Amino acid sequence: MAEQYKSREERKRALGAKQQKQNQGSKKTKKPRSLWKKIFLTFLALGIIGIITGGVTFAVIAASAPPLDEKKLKDSFSSKLYDVKTNEVAEFGEIKRQYVPYKDIPKTLEKAVLATEDARFYEHKGVDFIRLGGAVIANVQEGFGAEGASTITQQVIKNSLLSSDKTMTRKVKEAWLSFQLERKYSKQEILEMYLNKIYFAGNIYGVQKASEIFYGKKDLHDLELHEAAMIAGMPQSPNNYNPRTHPENAEKRRNIVLNLMAQHGFITQAEADAAKAVPVDSTLVPLKEKANPYHAFVEEVIEEVKKKTGLDAGTAGLKIYTTLDPDAQENVEEVLNGDVINYQNDNMQAGVALIDTQSGEIRAIGGGRNQPIGGYNYATDVRRQPGSTIKPVLDYAPAIEYLHWSTGEMIEDKPYTYSNGTPIRNFDRNHLGWMTARTALAKSRNIPALQAFQKVSEKEGAEKIKDFAKGLGIPLNHIYESYSIGGFGEDDKGVSPMQMAGAFSTFGNNGVHIEPHTVKKIVLSDGTEVNLEPEAKPAMSDYTAFMITDMMKSVVKSGGTGTAAAVSGVNIAGKTGTSNFSDIEKQKNNIPAGAAKDSWFVGYNPNYTAAVWTGYPVNEETKKDRIYLTKTEQQYAKRIFKEVLKKVAKGDDSDWEKPKSVTEKRIEKGTGQLASSYTPKDQVSIEYFVKGTEPKVVSKKYTKADKPSGLQVSYNESSNSISLSWNYKDGGASFQVSQSVDGGSYSTVQNSGSMSYTVSGVTPGATYRFQVVAMVNGKSSNAAATAITVPGAVTEEEPEEDIIEEEPDTTDEGKVEEDSGNEEDNQNEDQTGIPNNGNPNGQPNNGNGGQNGNGNGNQGGNNGGNGSSGNNGNTGNNGNGNGGGNGNQGGGKKPEDTTPLEPTVPVPEDTGGAPVQQHEGQKPEQ
Repeated sequence: MAEQYKSREERKRALGAKQQKQNQGSKKTKKPRSLWKKIFLTFLALGIIGIITGGVTFAVIAASAPPLDEKKLKDSFSSKLYDVKTNEVAEFGEIKRQYVPYKDIPKTLEKAVLATEDARFYEHKGVDFIRLGGAVIANVQEGFGAEGASTITQQVIKNSLLSSDKTMTRKVKEAWLSFQLERKYSKQEILEMYLNKIYFAGNIYGVQKASEIFYGKKDLHDLELHEAAMIAGMPQSPNNYNPRTHPENAEKRRNIVLNLMAQHGFITQAEADAAKAVPVDSTLVPLKEKANPYHAFVEEVIEEVKKKTGLDAGTAGLKIYTTLDPDAQENVEEVLNGDVINYQNDNMQAGVALIDTQSGEIRAIGGGRNQPIGGYNYATDVRRQPGSTIKPVLDYAPAIEYLHWSTGEMIEDKPYTYSNGTPIRNFDRNHLGWMTARTALAKSRNIPALQAFQKVSEKEGAEKIKDFAKGLGIPLNHIYESYSIGGFGEDDKGVSPMQMAGAFSTFGNNGVHIEPHTVKKIVLSDGTEVNLEPEAKPAMSDYTAFMITDMMKSVVKSGGTGTAAAVSGVNIAGKTGTSNFSDIEKQKNNIPAGAAKDSWFVGYNPNYTAAVWTGYPVNEETKKDRIYLTKTEQQYAKRIFKEVLKKVAKGDDSDWEKPKSVTEKRIEKGTGQLASSYTPKDQVSIEYFVKGTEPKVVSKKYTKADKPSGLQVSYNESSNSISLSWNYKDGGASFQVSQSVDGGSYSTVQNSGSMSYTVSGVTPGATYRFQVVAMVNGKSSNAAATAITVPGAVTEEEPEEDIIEEEPDTTDEGKVEEDSGNEEDNQNEDQTGIPNNGNPNGQPNNGNGGQNGNGNGNQGGNNGGNGSSGNNGNTGNNGNGNGGGNGNQGGGKKPEDTTPLEPTVPVPEDTGGAPVQQHEGQKPEQ
């Protein structure tokens, strides 16, 4: 029913009130919508401002981009390489490039490249934003490197016109120029530019030359599917995916390309599977062109520039300032390929890495013997078992770093097992008893090395050792006890000479690791300088570096396994290493006894570090020939090292300075305690300790016996004789009486338990002097002394009273070489059961000297014959021996061959889960 109003005015007021009420309700309903509207408008405004700002920024940066230079886009510009003294030594880039037009590129190769590098190449306008997400997925599904994020257009721009810095400015320029390139050139022209610029191992540029060098095919249409896939896959990492040098890596990469081709519908999965079944190296053609002296170094430069900057050094027109020492490089090539060493055949290979100890700069690379261009680089690419060269890295240095071991830490070389009960053997199947860590490393004993590894593992954990090795540039996937003596498992196939040089240079550089590198800086075509020197990183304490270095100095001194590597006048620290074939390999390849698989020497002085590997390639092709090192060839690594260091370190007598964190003490061998003033000098060694951990107890092993007392002398005129008598508090003593007449030399006149002595028929007027020394349980006393003048021939008679003369203390307080005697220079390392020079157990041998003593003469005595410690012949001998000789303290004739062989690495078949090789001992070359 309609509302009734008494008047028009009343109706107007009522309608006004109703309208006001409706308006109020409307405001309450619309208030939230109004708020969101304001927020939206705010963000819209900010977005517009951002777009405008970004657009302006993009425009400003794009305006500074270089113009599209057709010459730079289509032509390659060679780069110049400068040595460490900034002298130009090489120019490379144009010499191995053959331009091929797009019409001559087969579809199979084009599809392989597009599937790998830019599957949406014909769809985008230079920058593929969709592909950015697709690249992430592809890398997860197919493995790292399956697909990159940059388009082919962007790669052409980057390699032709821009620097490699990973900045937003460069990315903006790259995107802008990519759009411009797509506007000016067709897709086919852009692809043609790309395919003629890409770099392949061996200083090869462009797909045409790659097809010819790798497969012998000058017409690209002759390429098979698997070959086209390999060519498309190599440019991402040319050396790592080189099918000649890294067939396993190359095959994986090729198969990824084939899978991508099938995924994008370019080929069927059946075609992909058929191509994957073809061995990756089955259709490769032999290399013909021999390398020049700088080739191995130049290839490493190209790879390093590519890795660190993404630039192709062969096309970018760079000035590359390297670390190359031309004289050292030429010397390395001469040692490997010249007449310096009389190699037994041309098939034996060697790799040499020479670097600056203090800076990590690579001075020379010996990539191999008789290597062609693009051939295998045995200095950087090889991965072989390190043998005993790994002991400083995984055993003794961690023990010093984490357990504060000294160089004189006592370790018992005894029958021993791995933690799982598997026996471990020394190379000679013998045990030498207690010895210092220094001696154990110098003699390359396996059992002490394992004990050092186990001690660190027990206290710090094996992962600590793994991390320590990584800090030295040797990354490991696993760490097992067998690694302590160089028996790496399947997941850690081995190390390269370059890795070992980098690790050992860290010891020589006070514990600071600098990654070995060939390039100091590059200068781009626009003048921009890019510093490529790596950062120095502390890897250990200075005390560890100094002490392990001093221990390895003993390796090249008398008694060590590396004496053949010593360079006269140069302070060298180093380590030998030899590994053997497994039992299965021996049977399969008819490996003779005494043969070895790998032989190493890694050493350094304060300025240079060199790592040398020698061995034979082991593959189906080389198995037709000999693949093992003979006993003579096992010495070549040390000889190569010596020839290399002799050249670069000539006249360099520098040495390492002992840091303040290290103290030096005279230690008595066999006790680990401080040597006393009575300790014989041949039983004293100078050892180093982390400050605060040095021993405090003085050894009492060689304390003196008490001196005889009450010594009296008298002359009996009726019998014309002189009588001596004395007293001694302890029973069971014996006494040595020595006599001198008128100032002559003393001679022993009595050795007995009697406490008296009489000399008859004395000369009138003569002066007789006597010394009496007590001997108790093998310990001697100071001498009691007296003198008397016989009356008759002189007018003034000396008083008949005791003249006491103390024998001077002849203890040598100076530094004594580590472990004389059995541990001297002539110890040979041989197989079990073969008599050798240097037998430590007193068994029949060829006159080994030292404490076991076969020889003539003892401390001036004229006694002869063979004898053990304490008998005639101590410290001196007549014949072959470790420090032996005629007369006192050595000097004997050494055998013709005094160079010990490095023991091979015996590794158990089961060492805690690591699938390792079984290594056997070696016998010396006679």
